[in-house]
Amino acid sequence: MGQRGGVHRAVLVAACVVALGFVPTAATATPGSGVTGTVVAKGTSVGKLKVASPKGRADVTFRMITIEPGGSTGWHTHAGQLIAVVKSGTLTRTLSDCSVEVTPAGTSFIEPSGAGHRHIGHNAGTEPVVLWVTYLLPEGHPLSDDAEAVDCG
Repeated sequence: MGQRGGVHRAVLVAACVVALGFVPTAATATPGSGVTGTVVAKGTSVGKLKVASPKGRADVTFRMITIEPGGSTGWHTHAGQLIAVVKSGTLTRTLSDCSVEVTPAGTSFIEPSGAGHRHIGHNAGTEPVVLWVTYLLPEGHPLSDDAEAVDCG
């Protein structure tokens, strides 16, 4: 198809968009029925969240994680990104560069993927930390992989 075909297609698309502007929205809207929803956790990010899905097929897993006071996740990595909401408590994470991130209830964060992003989560508080986590992993990968501890001195 030459340049004329591209111009004709663009004109047709533009005409359709204009025509849709004249269709009353009430005619296409339908009220829902028999549907309920429950917000189980909500967290606000500190900044912009940059989500990257795995190449190829992805396993999407939703998980609730509880870390008791004094408990930790152990050092680990993930093959794909995680989006986490701290439902209750305060999570303290030590990252591979030995920086520490403290994430209180009502906030969210992304854990990056790959062996270069080792981390450990601790509960230094007096109440359980409850996390709601969405895993975006390459198909067939485990939720996490154990990793050697980082020597933060």
